[in-house]
Amino acid sequence: MTRIALRPAVEEAAEILGRAGVHSPRADAELLAAHLLGVQRTRLILVPLIEPEQLERYRELVARRAQRVPLQHLTGVAAMGEIDLAVGPGVFVPRPETELLFAWALAFLETLPRDHSPIVVDLCTGSGALALAIAHARPDARVHAVELDPDALVWARRNADDRAADGDTAIAVHAADVTDPTLLTELNGRVDVVVSNPPYIPENAVLDPEVVDHDPHRALFGGADGLDVVRGMVPTIARLLRPGGATAVEHDDSNGSTLAALLNAEVGTFTEVVEHPDLAGRPRFVVARRAVSVDPA
Repeated sequence: MTRIALRPAVEEAAEILGRAGVHSPRADAELLAAHLLGVQRTRLILVPLIEPEQLERYRELVARRAQRVPLQHLTGVAAMGEIDLAVGPGVFVPRPETELLFAWALAFLETLPRDHSPIVVDLCTGSGALALAIAHARPDARVHAVELDPDALVWARRNADDRAADGDTAIAVHAADVTDPTLLTELNGRVDVVVSNPPYIPENAVLDPEVVDHDPHRALFGGADGLDVVRGMVPTIARLLRPGGATAVEHDDSNGSTLAALLNAEVGTFTEVVEHPDLAGRPRFVVARRAVSVDPA
C-alpha cells in the first residue's frame, strides 16, 4: 500500500482550521499530527510519509478541531511548567497565561529561607495544574490543592496519582469550598504561598466556542463582574498566609484593578499589592504579601 506525504496533509489541515476560525491553525495542525504519530512537534520533519489509515485518522482529528473541540481534549493533555496533565470533558483546560503565575510562585519560593519545607495552597485547583507543577519543581514543598467540583476532582486526583507514580512529591487534594471559613484551619497563619486560578469571567462575556461549549461553566464564570468567588476567597487567603507570605490570583483582563482594590481594602492585612500583565500586555494576575504585623484596629 502506497504511503502518503505528511507535509501536504498538514498544509491542508492548517487551511481547514484557519477557515474554521481556530486561532493557531498551523500550530494545531502540527500538534495533532505529532500527537497521532507519537512524536514531538519539532520532529515531524523526520516523518515524511504516513500510512493511509493514519491519514484517515488525522483528518478525523482535524475535522473535530474544526468543530472547535479543544486541542487538549483531542490530545488528552495540557502542559503546565515541566509537566503534562490529563484533561478532558468536565475540567477546565489550563491556559498558557497561567504559566506566568506559576513562574512568579517559583520565584517567590526561591526568596524564602531554606529552614523549613514551604507550604503552598492552590485554591480552585481544577486539573491540579498549579499545585502539581509547583510540587514537581519544588519537591521539598508541602502542597495542598482545593477543588469543589466533583468532576474536576476526578481529574485532579488522577493527575496527582500519575505525578506521584512518576516520582513527584505527593500533594494533598481536598474536596472543599474555597470560601469555607473552616477550610484547612490547621494551616492558619502557616502557608507561604497561596495561588489561585479561580472562576473569574464576567457572566456576560463573549467567549470562543472551545471555552463556552467545552470548559465547565462553574470553572469559568464569577458573577456579574467575575469576582464573586474571589471576594469570598480573600478571607481564606488572609487566614491561611503566614506574615510575609504571598498570594497570586489570576483574573479577567477587565477586573485586575478591582481585584487589587479588594486586597488593598483589607487594611493592615495585605501589602505590596501589584498587578501583573500577561505576554500580550493584558492585566492577568495580582500578587500581594501578608502584612508582617497586623493592625489591631
